[in-house]
Amino acid sequence: MKINEKYKGIFYIILAAFGFAFMNLFVKLAGDLPAIEKSFFRNLVAVFFAFVVMKKEHIAFSIPKGSGKYIFFRSLFGTIGIFANFYAIGKLYIADASMLNKLSPFFAIIFSYFLLKEKIQPYQLICVITAFIGALFILRPGFDSVATLPAFIGMIGGMGAGLAYTNVRIASKHGAPGPLIVFCFSVFSCLCAVPFIIVDHQPFAWWQLASLLMAGLSATLGQFSITAAYTYAPASELSVYDYTQIVFAALLGIIFLGEVPDVISILGYLIICGACGISATSGDAELAALQVTLLQNAMLIAGIVTLVQLFAIGPVGGKVPIIMGTSSGFIGVFQSVAKVMGGGILTYGAIMGASLIGGIF
Repeated sequence: MKINEKYKGIFYIILAAFGFAFMNLFVKLAGDLPAIEKSFFRNLVAVFFAFVVMKKEHIAFSIPKGSGKYIFFRSLFGTIGIFANFYAIGKLYIADASMLNKLSPFFAIIFSYFLLKEKIQPYQLICVITAFIGALFILRPGFDSVATLPAFIGMIGGMGAGLAYTNVRIASKHGAPGPLIVFCFSVFSCLCAVPFIIVDHQPFAWWQLASLLMAGLSATLGQFSITAAYTYAPASELSVYDYTQIVFAALLGIIFLGEVPDVISILGYLIICGACGISATSGDAELAALQVTLLQNAMLIAGIVTLVQLFAIGPVGGKVPIIMGTSSGFIGVFQSVAKVMGGGILTYGAIMGASLIGGIF
């Protein structure tokens, strides 16, 4: 793959992240309208643009044989995902809601195992577990019940998106073109929203309508940019850059909404983004697995010490909310050791033994 094509892919994936971050901002700015009503206008704009693209590219409005049920499941789970995501955006900081929705790639790994029979590599499994640990920092079960329910629904949105993306892959393998899948999903989602709007319609001001239309335009920018990105480079090289949406969402939240994420949420962002970065690392699978294991050990100890510091065990712990952090600076050195020793369990034992001895003495 040419270098300039990779850079084009990176540009488009960052542009997509920018578009989706603005979508979340405009959904939030639309006020206290029902989440389903907001999603209706977002998808209505997508219907129009998908229709135009299909006409321009002369794509037939017919579902290829064998792809019908997968397009249906993509539409169903995608609709559940967007309803849940929009609900979470209305209740949480947009950076928190965006981060929970970005759990979708990890759900996609899980569902691909069951639906596509794709083997999960050990390092991928560790990344999935790490991502959900990061999600717990945002969910904070038992600590903030007001935020926990919307955050849990936001995570359900990420699960719905993960299922939807898995079915997109299956439908594409059966010959369904991308614009057709987007069109079917958008129409399906709009139709699902209509009964709820009839029952629970709330009148809106012109500025709310303008916000919803801008949300639709921003989402369309994100959708077409992310499609363009993956035509230039594989997902393994782009997925890390997709998480720039969290940076954009946090900045937009701070500038326009006065939303400043707390330390615990930011720690959750870092854990999930780190899991994504390691999952996307190309190269030897065993080395990647070792890399993840090393970080897992560091984060596990940091988490245990944080809990001891927070709750105290006898005389140990100050009962103060201090996050005990860790570092990834040692990974480069340990990678060199792993290459010299050839990898494997003996290498891991040598690294951990050296770390213990160095820590004691």
